[in-house]
Amino acid sequence: MASTRVIHARAEKFAEDGFVVLPGFLPADLVDRLRPEVDKWVDAGWRQSSIDASLRSDAGPPQMVELDLEAHGELAVYPPLMDLLSSPGLLGGAFVFHHLHSDRRPAGGGGKSWHHDFEQRPQRDRRLHMIHALHYIDGLRPDLGALAVLPGSHLEVAEKDARSHLGTDVLPGEVVIDDLPPGSTVVLHSALFHTRRAPSGSDPSAAPRYMIDGSYCRTGTLWPPVKPYWRHVLAVARSRGLGEGWPELFAERHFSEYEEAGRRRA
Repeated sequence: MASTRVIHARAEKFAEDGFVVLPGFLPADLVDRLRPEVDKWVDAGWRQSSIDASLRSDAGPPQMVELDLEAHGELAVYPPLMDLLSSPGLLGGAFVFHHLHSDRRPAGGGGKSWHHDFEQRPQRDRRLHMIHALHYIDGLRPDLGALAVLPGSHLEVAEKDARSHLGTDVLPGEVVIDDLPPGSTVVLHSALFHTRRAPSGSDPSAAPRYMIDGSYCRTGTLWPPVKPYWRHVLAVARSRGLGEGWPELFAERHFSEYEEAGRRRA
């Protein structure tokens, strides 16, 4: 097992490393309201409904989307996150919300092979940034499964699955993140290769792994949406007034049309 390394990266190094770790970034009161919302999202079948609707472009939007949930909507526009994203080293200037995914993985859940999440078809450049904010509601520990990242790999122009044949193998130069307090966030350049390692041990009574990821893109091109009902998601945000002070954040004009070939698991 690779040695645990917790990196307190500075935003100024984002361009070089492609990630920044923010321990305890979210306030406790927001974390306490997010956790039961994630439970409801999973237990009521809303997450599965969102996946089903994403797999059938003719199905229409699901009953609920993540931004319908009170605290999830607050998380999407959390002011310190907006301030960080607007810094010159990250998105700077105007940026648009891309998606929010929420999940609770059971104890002993499996890993996910090396990949990146930069939405561009075909992959051709890194002129404009896309960023993922991975929010770990209960933090990270070895028994929850580690996040490993490959610093600098966001500078490559490669397909999302270019390293998937490596599974979750340890790679030279990787950084392992598996010791974070509740409410921590890891901000990634979406083109950074990363992997989710399976948790150590197989204790069925271990805590589940809560993770909410939000994605944002620099304006200046048309970004491919990942859900056929993406317009509905943006409309929910606008109806809740979530973009107040950020006029481009939920604007439809920054997206291309949804394509069947672009389907992704929600």
